[in-house]
Amino acid sequence: MTHVVTENCIRCKYTDCVDVCPVDCFKEGPNFLTIDPDECIDCAVCIPECPANAIFAEEDLPRGQEHMIEINAELARSPNFKTLTKRKESLPDADDWNGKPDKLQYLER
Repeated sequence: MTHVVTENCIRCKYTDCVDVCPVDCFKEGPNFLTIDPDECIDCAVCIPECPANAIFAEEDLPRGQEHMIEINAELARSPNFKTLTKRKESLPDADDWNGKPDKLQYLER
C-alpha cells in the first residue's frame, strides 16, 4: 500500500508534507502534489503535516477519492511533475481553495 494525495490538494499545493518525507516521494506539478507509489515507504509522517488534510493511506481514502490512486501513479511518472524535496510557498489563493469540493476539473497535468 501507499499514500495518496486527494483532490483537496488541487489549487492549494501546500508543501509542509514534503519537508518530513524521508524518501522524497513527492512530485510537484503546476497546481498539485502527487506521491510516487514506487517511492512511498508508508511511513505516514506526511499525513498530519498536510494543512488541507489531503493525504491518506490508500486503504483509508474517503469515499469518492479512489480515482486518485491511479492519478497519483500516472502523474508521478509524468515528465511535467518533478521531485520536490523542500517546502515552498503554497499557491497564492490556497486558503481560498482549501476545502472546496469537486476540484478535479482544475487539475493541471
